[in-house]
Amino acid sequence: MSTASQLQDRILALLKGKKATPLDAPTLSKRLRASQASIIHTLTLLEKEGRVARVRQNHWISANSADLVTGTIQFHAKGFAFVVPPDGSPDLHIAAEDTGTSLHGDLVVARIDRRAAPAPSRGRRITAPDRLRGNVLRILERRTATIVGTLQKTARFFIVIPDDPRLLHNLYVPAPGTAGTPAAQPGDKVVAKLIDWKDRHTNPEGIIIERLGRATDPGIDILSIIRKFDLPSEFPSEALAEASSFPPVQLPDRPTGREDLRGEFVITIDPDTARDFDDAISLRELPGDHAEVGIHIADVSHYVHLGSALDHEARRRANSVYLVNGVIPMLPPRLSDGLCSLRPDEQRLTYSAFIRIGPDGKAGTTRFARSVILSRHRLTYAEALLRLRRPAQDDLDRFLQRAWHFASALRRRRFDAGALDLDFPELRIILDAQGRPARIEKESTDESHQLIEEFMLLANESVARHLNHENRPALYRIHETPEESRLLEYRELLIAHGVKAGDLTQRGEIQKILKLLPGRPDGYALKIGLLRSLKRAVYSPKSLGHFGLAKSHYTHFTSPIRRYADLLVHRALAHPKGASKTSSSSLEQLAQHLSRTERTAAEAEQESKKLKLLEYLEMQAGPNATQTFPAVVTEVTNFGMFVELPDFLLSGLIHVSSIKDDFFSFNPAQRSLRGRRSGKTYRAGTHLRVAVLKIDIPKRQVDFRPA
Repeated sequence: MSTASQLQDRILALLKGKKATPLDAPTLSKRLRASQASIIHTLTLLEKEGRVARVRQNHWISANSADLVTGTIQFHAKGFAFVVPPDGSPDLHIAAEDTGTSLHGDLVVARIDRRAAPAPSRGRRITAPDRLRGNVLRILERRTATIVGTLQKTARFFIVIPDDPRLLHNLYVPAPGTAGTPAAQPGDKVVAKLIDWKDRHTNPEGIIIERLGRATDPGIDILSIIRKFDLPSEFPSEALAEASSFPPVQLPDRPTGREDLRGEFVITIDPDTARDFDDAISLRELPGDHAEVGIHIADVSHYVHLGSALDHEARRRANSVYLVNGVIPMLPPRLSDGLCSLRPDEQRLTYSAFIRIGPDGKAGTTRFARSVILSRHRLTYAEALLRLRRPAQDDLDRFLQRAWHFASALRRRRFDAGALDLDFPELRIILDAQGRPARIEKESTDESHQLIEEFMLLANESVARHLNHENRPALYRIHETPEESRLLEYRELLIAHGVKAGDLTQRGEIQKILKLLPGRPDGYALKIGLLRSLKRAVYSPKSLGHFGLAKSHYTHFTSPIRRYADLLVHRALAHPKGASKTSSSSLEQLAQHLSRTERTAAEAEQESKKLKLLEYLEMQAGPNATQTFPAVVTEVTNFGMFVELPDFLLSGLIHVSSIKDDFFSFNPAQRSLRGRRSGKTYRAGTHLRVAVLKIDIPKRQVDFRPA
């Protein structure tokens, strides 16, 4: 155990427990015989992790002892918020009036309000307890330092109206072009820096730091998202120079320190739009219908060394971000699209996992080696699927069909062990030359996707088991067991929707629910509800298992081109002595950084898709729109009905006022709308065609009308 970790444990031992009292840094320094500087540094780290809290100015106590929760605050457009702790424990509901001057994404300390939770009455068992409530006490870290929005002018002031509907306050700014700020006109998209906000009853103040362009200019919408999420736009010159210095891969016939796989039948399967290929597979037949699967991953650690300029930038970015109009890569294109991309007919350096598999999908002996490959084929998923489904005509067909034989056995074994199918369909939005959405495609997960997925999951699990067995410091991908109270809440939701649900703390019962949901009109919404009931998958220095995948050990090994966590795992696998120098406290901080940047990237990706999807529908909108779409009613209220468009994975509202051919009355008992003249009835599950009535892009809302 490292010295830093020992100091953390000793501090926590003094601040925990029923009899513990708040202590200041000088007292802790004297009792623990440690420098005051190291005590304050450690307390600051523990506070950000939510394990201790500052009370009475400069005194400290265990967060649990003081009913305090540290976490990221996430706002809803209606004003209320949730504080989400970094350790995945239950979030805390914050009423709008109790959010203080926090902004969406800030790291805050909140106090639990025990008065807000109803006490159970005698003899009554509460099966679905209310969510804990609280109020924000302090902002630890202002993570929303810049705000992207539209500049407007009132009678007396210039204001920036935030693009993000979860930022509820307009920002007062000085007149653009004054005090060294860039010139801008009302209607421009701008980036503003928050300067001061002391009282939630007044608007915050800031200054404009960048003019992006007119809101209607091509590409400004995506640029606004890039600035909103503070995504990097350029690589430092030092990192680019370092990437350019590497020579092409040309190894001798007998390479030193690498297993030569250039004569093996190795292929890649990726989306047709992919530019970087970081994983390849091979298969060697063994007696008794066994095989040795080779999973070959780009050896990024050969190029990106700890402490280098490339490493610093990759660590800062943490992952690639896939926006609808392109990728913001973690590594410079010289590496991500070139030397580290496993292109066909080009020598590439790889890190390989060789795993023996039986006909029943049971994994056996595993070994790892640095290697060099020469990929024979680069297949798209569509090409691979065609070859999987036709009678074998050549060696590539036979290879794929044998690979699927073992991948499908792995898949059956995984679900038999209790894995949950938590995947959702993906939308692919194709843009024209001006960046406008030209068409929308719904991507399905078929055998070609599942073949690669199962082998990658197998490699990730095998590496995690090995690292854990060797007790090497590394990062794991964890998905902890959900809180029983959250599963009880979800069970109540299912029952309200007419779905019979048993004990959801039993994994098999969740699997049954997931099999019932496809095809239901509310299936998508209920699956989202399940995801919200589960804990979020995060990175951790501790191997705590993966609930969704039903694996006791799991990590990320297979995508080091686009994830820094995978690069760290490669280093731990290849350099155990170097990995052992990493302290547990620094690994914990890095795990939180990677988990946070992953969430940011996912939000940016989803927002770019939603924006272009709404833009596509806006082109079809209006009271006289003729373009119609199939829809399903998911919920009926007294003011209208919510519908979902299965082709677009999008929900919206049909207000009763937009149903022109009849007067509809709401039946609260049946949750339905019935036409007084026609007798036509709408209820959950009703299929209909709709046209787009109007789009509110700033609020990300869609209104439909029956077609």
